[in-house]
Amino acid sequence: TRLFADPEFDGFPAHVTEEQIDDEGNVIGREDNPDNEPVTGDVQPPDLSDQPLERRKLYVDEGHADIAAEMVYLLDEHGKQIMVKLVDYTAEQVRTLYPSSELMRQAWTDMQQRNQIVKMLSERGIDFDQLANVVSQPDADPFDLLCHVAFKAPILTRRERVDRVTIAESKFFEQYTSKAREILYLLLEIYAAYGPNQFDLGNVLKVQPFSDYGNVLEIAQFFGGPNELRNAVEHLQKLLYIA
Repeated sequence: TRLFADPEFDGFPAHVTEEQIDDEGNVIGREDNPDNEPVTGDVQPPDLSDQPLERRKLYVDEGHADIAAEMVYLLDEHGKQIMVKLVDYTAEQVRTLYPSSELMRQAWTDMQQRNQIVKMLSERGIDFDQLANVVSQPDADPFDLLCHVAFKAPILTRRERVDRVTIAESKFFEQYTSKAREILYLLLEIYAAYGPNQFDLGNVLKVQPFSDYGNVLEIAQFFGGPNELRNAVEHLQKLLYIA
């Protein structure tokens, strides 16, 4: 493997010929080396069944990263390869962005900031589905996954967060009309099934079951208008991530 690190090394010769030379330097015989003959015929591909199906390469602050399965392979500034666990790599990247779970929570409750966090972590090669699979928590909120690996926080599933907020924050829902409450409860159910991206009102309210209540403007009127709808959903997300 040292040869591959040598910039002067350009690969092994594709074909080797051995020559016999007399005392005067004349070629008196030539023989091909059969061990270096090119392979012919059908070539079977290697069995990759036990290999990761995807390797993602990216650049992070400490160098180059190649992420596969549960491990991360990094090249530091000296070109030396180091290997770390995916959860440890994720924890370090999260703590680089937010030194405490509370600071991260404050940012995560805001959808724009949450999208920015997701983007920054994605640029560092962190995939939430992969992380959830590694820690065996497919139903956890991405926020809980990140806080668990970075700050040793307990993991809540999305369903547990929904159940907690509907019981503990009943007064929040009581301030709205019955139709508005139905919309909020539906948002929570969709979130429990698919995750926090479902709070993107510009998209989610246009499809069923929300479209059964009317268009976006008609749904907004259940809350008193578009601003009131937006404020209600923003407040709901803050309550969802209180603890």
